[in-house]
Amino acid sequence: MDVLIIGGTGMIGVNAALHLKAKGHNVALAARNMPDKDHPAARFPVLTRDFTKGEFRASDLAQFDAVVFAAGNDPRHMPAGADPEEFYRRTQSDSVPAFAELAREAGIKRFVQVGSYYHQLLPDLVESSVYVRARKLADDGVRALSRDGFMACTLNPPSIVGATPGLPALRYQTLAEWGQGLRPEIPVTAPPGGTNYMSVRSLAEAIEGALLRGEGGKAYLIGDESLSFRDFFQLFFDVAGNPVQVGIVDEENRMLPDAFIVQGRGNTIAYEPDPKETALLGYTRNDVRRAVAEVAAMATRRSEAAR
Repeated sequence: MDVLIIGGTGMIGVNAALHLKAKGHNVALAARNMPDKDHPAARFPVLTRDFTKGEFRASDLAQFDAVVFAAGNDPRHMPAGADPEEFYRRTQSDSVPAFAELAREAGIKRFVQVGSYYHQLLPDLVESSVYVRARKLADDGVRALSRDGFMACTLNPPSIVGATPGLPALRYQTLAEWGQGLRPEIPVTAPPGGTNYMSVRSLAEAIEGALLRGEGGKAYLIGDESLSFRDFFQLFFDVAGNPVQVGIVDEENRMLPDAFIVQGRGNTIAYEPDPKETALLGYTRNDVRRAVAEVAAMATRRSEAAR
């Protein structure tokens, strides 16, 4: 299958590209900017376009069988001072369905959108959160385009654990150093509450499963392991062999600010994905601890190389 990944230079896009290529698919990436030559995305053909500005044309897409849309924006991406309504309208609710419609017009046969789990689990947040409402509108808008000859479905994952190969994110760099006891200035605490976590490897597997076997118009709630924030943080200490135990303190946390806890500090999102859907999509379960160990080791190697 010839696949184009939108958001292909991001962590989810790169991992999906590497997985799909290993499975024998022909993969190209689309991103706003060309990656550096040492970036793993540089191994693939890259089309520089910005979907939020309407820069794609049908001719850009016509050569592909399928599109994976992995360029969703969340609170981490919103610029300081931006108007949330305008930002999420431009990057989610309006532009994502518009891009999917263009893909359909270009002859794309299969379209997999990587969304987010909040609106599927906590529908009340649709009214109170601009971000969650925009995610739902993007999800609904894309799936509504599905018809004979154009399969459009959405994967709604939880918090993703992983990194771009060779390029650990700053957050995981800090978490790894914290777990090793190298960041004594950061209190060893977690906020109350928790959520479901999933490795980026499992998500890449689910993306391929959706490309091959996904049902048009379907929103798949995917995930792996539900953990408290305390237990998730503790994994970084455990994989480092550090006996320190993370405590719970009900105040804003440096490692997980309140702005990134969409369900609200103290609240827990816990669920089990449907086993039939898990089998259909073919993704690995019980992979979170391995993913934490992998990104921690990657961050450690990067720190040692910088010394």
